[in-house]
Amino acid sequence: MTTSHDDQLGTVAEIMHETRIAVLTYATPDGALVSTPMGMQDFEHPGTIWFITERDTDKVHAIAADPRVNVSFSSKAGWVSLTGTARVSEDRARLKELWDASAGIFMSGGPEDGSNVLLQVDGSSAEFWESPGKVSSAIQLAKGLVGDAEPDLGDNDTVTL
Repeated sequence: MTTSHDDQLGTVAEIMHETRIAVLTYATPDGALVSTPMGMQDFEHPGTIWFITERDTDKVHAIAADPRVNVSFSSKAGWVSLTGTARVSEDRARLKELWDASAGIFMSGGPEDGSNVLLQVDGSSAEFWESPGKVSSAIQLAKGLVGDAEPDLGDNDTVTL
């Protein structure tokens, strides 16, 4: 099992880096949890993630009232569940830097349009499940079905960001 903090961060970063679409979960003012797919634009470190969104959305209004969020990632390398807080960033230079063709498909205007903003997520912890790969997983599942041993389906741990 991955033991050092740096190794754990490396695993989390690898899974996040391989994920193009993450799922952002936030609480509405009435307490309901809502999950929405978001194109991940960039992360400097697994603890800071950037999304591009429109300012006047239910998600932005809900996050302004309760900034606690969860972002989940899935790739061939495994899964990450990141817990943290979100906030709107007005950093126009950063928005322009992160703007790409996919942002233009989903939002009107461009990075100069005041209705488009960044959503910055600052993670506090990340739980990860490292995948050993399809073939190894299939073998481990088969072992678990025919034997009494619990299959080894990869490492799982939580790392503080």
